[in-house]
Amino acid sequence: MDILELFQKGGPAMWPLAVLSILALSVILERLWFWLRILNQEKEIVNRVLDAAQEDWDIAADIAKRATDQPIGRFLYAPLRLLKVDLETFRLALEATAEDELAGMRRGEKLLEAVIALSPLLGLLGTVLGLIHSLRSIRIGDLGTESTAGVTTGIGESLISTAAGLIVAIISLVFYRLFQSFLVNQVKIFRKAGNELELLYRQSPPEFSNNTAIVHEASRETVTPPRKKAKNLFPQPPEEPNVTDSLDPEQ
Repeated sequence: MDILELFQKGGPAMWPLAVLSILALSVILERLWFWLRILNQEKEIVNRVLDAAQEDWDIAADIAKRATDQPIGRFLYAPLRLLKVDLETFRLALEATAEDELAGMRRGEKLLEAVIALSPLLGLLGTVLGLIHSLRSIRIGDLGTESTAGVTTGIGESLISTAAGLIVAIISLVFYRLFQSFLVNQVKIFRKAGNELELLYRQSPPEFSNNTAIVHEASRETVTPPRKKAKNLFPQPPEEPNVTDSLDPEQ
């Protein structure tokens, strides 16, 4: 019995199961290709960026920029591309980029969850419809006669949809858990790489980090308006009259 014949005997529920299996297969293949590219290159990217950051931050930023086609490259390049940043801004750039990249790694997750939930239900629905069709024409008086010989065959064929639904759900669940384990591992890698990069920034910050505080202080002093001095109505004290001259009788 070939697959096409099984599909036909499975009943109408096999059509939505076929659609769900195609969607699940497309997501699985796309995610497998995505994870294989990441897992093969991210460790090398992290090591190169961290090693370069110990010597020159400009070289580290250039290496991270060339690796922006990878999530870990974009994660490390986010704080390095900023000029004149303090430690708090450096950490915020890492955290915001990590959230975006990890959210992108969950793509297709909801579709696999839907396939896992719907496939067994559709298979069970096909079995129930098949049983209804097989048992509808049976009479009590026909039990044990030749007229009921085809009932067992109909019941067996109605279970095909249940088996198909379970197969689709099980395969989808296996890859769903596999991708979840990859995601958990990525969270650990991002946290470790971010902590090490921040530690290097604390130990040997770029040259412009010291100038940043000076620039901020200078700008703060420039922006702060000077206090207005009280207006002096008498810029110079009035001269005292010469008493001796005014009392001189000769004048």
